Amino acid sequence: MVKRLLLIAYILIATSAYSMSAEEVKGMTIGDTDTRVAALNKAMLEANDKTAAFLQALADDAVKLAGDKVFIVKGDKAFDAVTDVETALPDDTEDVINNNRMRGEIDSALAALKLFSNDDTVRAAAVKQLQSDADETKLPLIEKALATEHNASIKAQLGMVRAAALLNSSDQTKRLEAAQLLAGSGQANTKTMLLERLKLEEDSAVKVALGAALRQVESALAWGDKLGALFSGISLGSILLLVALGLAITYGLMGVINMAHGELMMIGAYATYVVQGVFQKYLPGAFDWYLLASVPVAFMAAALMGAVLERSVIRFLYGRPLETLLATWGISLMLMQLVRSVFGAQNVGVENPSWMSGGVQVLGNLSLPYNRLVIIGFALFVLGSVAWLIGKTRLGLFVRGVTQNRPIASCMGVNTARIDTYAFALGSGIAGLAGCALSQVGNVGPDLGQGYIVDAFMVVVLGGVGQLAGTVYAALGLGILNKFLEGWTGAVLAKIAVLVFIIVFIQKRPQGIFAMRGRSAEA
Repeated sequence: MVKRLLLIAYILIATSAYSMSAEEVKGMTIGDTDTRVAALNKAMLEANDKTAAFLQALADDAVKLAGDKVFIVKGDKAFDAVTDVETALPDDTEDVINNNRMRGEIDSALAALKLFSNDDTVRAAAVKQLQSDADETKLPLIEKALATEHNASIKAQLGMVRAAALLNSSDQTKRLEAAQLLAGSGQANTKTMLLERLKLEEDSAVKVALGAALRQVESALAWGDKLGALFSGISLGSILLLVALGLAITYGLMGVINMAHGELMMIGAYATYVVQGVFQKYLPGAFDWYLLASVPVAFMAAALMGAVLERSVIRFLYGRPLETLLATWGISLMLMQLVRSVFGAQNVGVENPSWMSGGVQVLGNLSLPYNRLVIIGFALFVLGSVAWLIGKTRLGLFVRGVTQNRPIASCMGVNTARIDTYAFALGSGIAGLAGCALSQVGNVGPDLGQGYIVDAFMVVVLGGVGQLAGTVYAALGLGILNKFLEGWTGAVLAKIAVLVFIIVFIQKRPQGIFAMRGRSAEA
């Protein structure tokens, strides 16, 4: 009997804890906006699941009013908002109208209640939503959430939300505390928040504190911008390196001006798109691995196309650079039209695997995307593989021998025609790998290669014809220089400035950063 009485008492206590009074319900639905907002803020101090359900009904326009009675409509049924008892709607029922301000307050309150969710993702989204409209009325909930938060990242963000709420307080001490807390934030929205508060602030002591906090935030943002430009430059340089590595072999080692190099990249990108389609149709459960399967496919597709081009056209044009340029330019147009006929003229989308989505948040305004980090690592891997192949293998020895002295290499028994085909196919395959990587940072289309072919030639010429080390220095240098200049002059003027720099450099040092040494080189 005692146990039963205790159980009944517990149920009654639990039920009362999750109830809302008639005054709270009417306060949030009846009257002008200021009155309703005040009632909402008061209800938030002791908010519970029923409060959240009622606010959600308000947000969904599911609350009706008849005199001083408030009802919640769920489908074709109506319930008393206070007792939650199903009832019939009176004939004089009216909709509760929420203007934009009231909707904003309701959304903000719902976000605040989500701070207590068990899901980290839900809490993080709630914190992000509160950052833009935190005020002093939500401080009790925010501080309660701070006391229970176990995720370090979310707790730090929630601390900034608390500081933003304190910033709008009527208490000078709280505003001073907010200025000190916000000084450690390196986020752009914090700068905006401080600037807006400075315009409204009348207290001289708080103004001084806000100014100091603003300078610290601007300093942190400046460092984030510089590091962001550096990372963007390295990222662009890694892409240029991938594009130029193949060209360093076909042009640098073989002397072939291959204007179809960009279209060989395009073939690699479309090969990646095809593999993606195969995985989506036949292996949807293993979709995250499609990119790894695309790497050898892209390499082989571009390498086979390069071998066909070398055997059918280019082998007849060695030593005739102008005719090689015109022939490969014509081939590039044919390849673009072939792709348009097969895949259409519109760009196609290649999705990132889930493990390449998102990024690493380093500073408030600096995030390093995973797809860019993977491409940088991939470029280094391809560079190491090519360097090992050229410097340590029999094929590399033959390529270097044919490049330095073709007649002597032929006299030593080297099949120079076969080596030419292998070398051209290798350079074309590397272009295919570049296309595979490029598919992860943009759309794939017939004109994909046109945007990189000129930059790739500039990288090879600037680095030194036939020099892999020079290609690396030139690619990274041009990428970083281009991104830093973009921040000062804009994208178009940056391109022009880089081109002028290369022209002046080549005038002073025609052999590039590294001069090729050997029997056929003048050094």
